[in-house]
Amino acid sequence: MRAVSETVKHLLIINVIFFLGTLVLGDLSYDLFALHYYDSPKFEYWQVFSHMFMHGDFYHILFNMIGLWMFGSPIEQMWGKNKFIFYYLSTGLGAAALQMILYSYQVAQANQLFLNLNANFSIISEFYSSSRLPSDLINSVDVTLFQNAFSAYNSVLVGASGALYGVLVAFAMSFPNTQLMLLFPPIPIKAKYLVPLLITADVFFGFTSYSIGPIAHFAHVGGALTGFIMMQYWKKNQFNNKRWD
Repeated sequence: MRAVSETVKHLLIINVIFFLGTLVLGDLSYDLFALHYYDSPKFEYWQVFSHMFMHGDFYHILFNMIGLWMFGSPIEQMWGKNKFIFYYLSTGLGAAALQMILYSYQVAQANQLFLNLNANFSIISEFYSSSRLPSDLINSVDVTLFQNAFSAYNSVLVGASGALYGVLVAFAMSFPNTQLMLLFPPIPIKAKYLVPLLITADVFFGFTSYSIGPIAHFAHVGGALTGFIMMQYWKKNQFNNKRWD
């Protein structure tokens, strides 16, 4: 059984504490610590970090923490705690940033259409709080665009998945030939093949409606992309093998 590294252990504990807090506080915990759209009245600045430790349900935190333990521990043992935690938080921020860019685009599309239709501020404000549209607007526009904008504006982003994807990229680039086992089907596959496969799947599901649930696929992609950029930068500047502590 793979030993858990020190910082990873602390991250596991923090995530579990936050999860237990959600069981006690319920929706209040998500109002306070999940990441809301930046223009939402529920948005707070600390949410850009706190959302990484929040999870939607037991299986969400279970699989994320298993992944963090399996792939984060060898990376921390190679890098040291300071470099690892910097990387982990950076990829989590990158994940949130890409997802928020997508949400901003969806909201901007709807806002532009509102302006084109000469909708006043009260109509726009009521829409983002209740999803209600005047009948004359419903009959003259693509409602799907407004539905996407409403979902984006009222989004609640939680989970360590974005940072975990960054860790997966670091693992695949550091230990590319390590054999891993798929769950379905249960076949061995090297890390350098599995991680790009997972990212490709997220890109596909992100651009289509074929998703297995309310998953922020572009947050996964954002975490992976941020991790790849950081790994390439460190490699180019000879930082990759240096410990920071």
